[in-house]
Parts: sequence; structure tokens; C-alpha cells
Amino acid sequence: MKLHALVADLDTARIAVEGGATVIQWRLKDVPRVEVVERGRAPRSLCARRGVTFIVNDDVEAALMLGADGVHLGRNDDGAERAKEHGLLLGLSSASLDEARAADGEADYIGAGPVWATPSKPDAEPPIGVEGLREICQTVSTPVVAIGGVDETNAAECIRAGAAGVAVICAARHAAELRAAIDAAL
Repeated sequence: MKLHALVADLDTARIAVEGGATVIQWRLKDVPRVEVVERGRAPRSLCARRGVTFIVNDDVEAALMLGADGVHLGRNDDGAERAKEHGLLLGLSSASLDEARAADGEADYIGAGPVWATPSKPDAEPPIGVEGLREICQTVSTPVVAIGGVDETNAAECIRAGAAGVAVICAARHAAELRAAIDAAL
């Protein structure tokens, strides 16, 4: 099971890694690339020392500058071809079954959701729910990571629906509790 922690600071990255996160996604919204890179050096180093996959959100160039393992691109982000050219892991967002089908085979994983409403992305599409997640997981061959409103109370539902992992933002500081809830459900 993969636990993706979407973080914007070193302290949260450290807590998530210590709690069992297997992927740290560096997510700084609406800041210049130079700041994404400068602030991302310490979390990148932490992940390298601990054997945790480090992914940069939305910016292939910043991912390359940081020597990241991968990049996660949203539905309106460019760069998938460049990411693949450079051997970066590629995550693509999907808010529907049609989008998941389009990403299937192109991405290394699909971030599907939001599963539930989420305060971290007020402009998100309507939630797909656990049934929408299940349908995506059953349809595509690419591993699916559930995102949107996921926390320690509902992460296991996502795994039971077929997700290979869950991504958390607000709950990143509760990585240990998330891992325990998922492990208990399996």
C-alpha cells in the first residue's frame, strides 16, 4: 500500500515519512519555480536518505532541478512527454472515468478523485465517491491512488475499492494513524 503525503513544508514531510508515507509529493501552489526548488531541497534530501519516493506537483522543470523521482500533473498541466523523456515517474489526475481511461497506460499512476469533498481544493470537481473510485479501479490497468477528503477514518474504504494507495493533504500529519487504519482493514 502506498501512502502519498502531499506536503508544503519540511516538518510535515518529516512527520509523514516517520509515520510511514512511501511517497512525498511536494505541493506548493502559486509560488515561483525558484521557490519550489529552493524550499524543496531539504524534503528531497530527507526522502533520498529514507528511501521514500519524492514527487513534485505540477512542474516538470522543478522536478528535474530537484532530481525528483517523479512529477504529478493535474488535468490542465503540460509536460507528460518531457517527464517521460527524462525517466520521471508520472502521475496524472483524473476526476472521471473518461479521464482515467485517457491516462491509462500513459501514467505510472492515476490520482483519482476527489473521492470526497476536500477543503484543500475548493475548485475541485464534484466528488466521485467510493463507487466512482471502484469503477475507475476496475476499468484501468494503471495503479490508482485515491485523493480528496481521505483520512484515517475512510482510507481503508479506498483500498477495499481497489486503490493501490491513498493521497492525503490535511491528514499528512496523521500518517501513522492512516497506515494503522489501512493495515487493520487488509
